[in-house]
Amino acid sequence: MRGHASVYIVAAELSRRGFIASPTSRSARGADILVTDQNCKHAYSVQVKTNAKNASFWLLSPHTKEMVSPTHVYVLVNILKEGYAFYIAPSKVVARRMDGPVTQGKGTWYSISREKVKEFKDKWELLEEA
Repeated sequence: MRGHASVYIVAAELSRRGFIASPTSRSARGADILVTDQNCKHAYSVQVKTNAKNASFWLLSPHTKEMVSPTHVYVLVNILKEGYAFYIAPSKVVARRMDGPVTQGKGTWYSISREKVKEFKDKWELLEEA
């Protein structure tokens, strides 16, 4: 539920910043939110990954390496007691810097550490540049 809630938290933050943000259905592969500017001249897809604490990494799916586009970004969210920490990183950076694979049970997962995306903290302007 926290991950789903974070999609709406990110959509609200994007709306606050003047974007039109529309969460997708949960079945959409790779895009949790579709975003455009007020003039509908720039469109983006956003994948949201969430931790409910100040964890040092986020889990990623194996599809992360395939989901690379100049207009596809990741918003990595830490839900903290005092609020939220957002890391806004281009998909090509996430795909290049992710760790793994790690097999756990029947699944194979990848991850990306906060250290590898620390320069993208609160970099909302990346959406304006994409």
